Amino acid sequence: MSEPQQAGAELAPRYTLWQLFAYMLGLGTWGFGGPVAQVGFMYRDLVERRQWISEADYKEGMALAQLMPGPLAAQLAIYLGYVHFRILGATLAGLAFVLPSFFMVVALGAVYVAFGGIGWMQAVFYGVGAAVIGIIAMSAYKLSSKNIGRDKLLWAIFLASAAVTVITKSEVVWLFLGAGLLVWLLRAPPKFTGRLHGMAVSAPVVGAALLGSVDWPQLVEIGAFFAYAGSFVFGSGLAIVPFLYSGVVQEHHWLNDRQFVDAVAVAMITPGPVVITTGFIGYLIAGFWGAVVAALATFVPCYLFTILPAPYFKKHGKRPGIKAFVDGVTAAAIGAITGAVIVIGERSISDWVTAALALATVAVLWRFKQFPEPLIVLIAALIGWLVHPMMQAA
Repeated sequence: MSEPQQAGAELAPRYTLWQLFAYMLGLGTWGFGGPVAQVGFMYRDLVERRQWISEADYKEGMALAQLMPGPLAAQLAIYLGYVHFRILGATLAGLAFVLPSFFMVVALGAVYVAFGGIGWMQAVFYGVGAAVIGIIAMSAYKLSSKNIGRDKLLWAIFLASAAVTVITKSEVVWLFLGAGLLVWLLRAPPKFTGRLHGMAVSAPVVGAALLGSVDWPQLVEIGAFFAYAGSFVFGSGLAIVPFLYSGVVQEHHWLNDRQFVDAVAVAMITPGPVVITTGFIGYLIAGFWGAVVAALATFVPCYLFTILPAPYFKKHGKRPGIKAFVDGVTAAAIGAITGAVIVIGERSISDWVTAALALATVAVLWRFKQFPEPLIVLIAALIGWLVHPMMQAA
């Protein structure tokens, strides 16, 4: 690394905080394509074109975002805000990136609640739900190829996690942590203990404390659950899908299977982080304040997991023990996503049309690596709108 890169964070910024805020607000509004595309936009715009962020700072932000639980693109945005403007910059950058998609899903939630019984909306989600299954399946494949490769230990963890998810139809958080500790102990026996584990289990407590003064029992319950969920989203934002399914549908019975798949579909057709689906789910449960509490509780842990370790990450982030722990947790999370494809697919694939849509989605994403997922979802929505009435009449 060159000296100019090493000194990146120490140089006076070439931009103002409000310029960064405006950029993140724009990216949160038009940034379709999922987390991989969004972090690519940030590199292209902030490092290469505008040269606001040094390449060294960008790489450190990417490493931290991959290491800590939380949605990748949102955490990178928070870290880049922190580089030159510390806590205020991190807060405003994160809010600017997340708020546009939050307001979009709240608006869609209002329409869904108001007109959910109308045929056109049911028809649209009939097609979109099937396409979402295909998208999640391909995401699981890409994640496993990239993060697991030919590693036999990680494949064993992956298969065990997938099997547990399918059999129990739920997410087992302790399996995630156990997988991380197993790989840590086998591959990098620690010379220090408890640091990462303590951070991982503290966020649910933080999230619950932030919502402790809320008077409405349901909002407290929503806040506690989503803070807990947001504390274990490693890697792709899609990792939260099986966790949410087990809690929202199986445990609390806040939504039915159809509503949950629709919630994931809404996240797919809006820009910003996939995890913003929690805002839509919260709206369906308890209206606007349910959406606010669910989204806030989900993002507060990832915000804390970014700003708290940021000052120390350069010193400790590359330790073999931490990397081994994350490898194990990531393998278990990808296994859970794969298991969730089967669990949710059993309920979303209801006939030959939805099966064909799911398979076609996989085929298109396999053949055309850069094909935009929102376009697939919109095409599936049109197909559902045209075909669903005919299937109902048949």
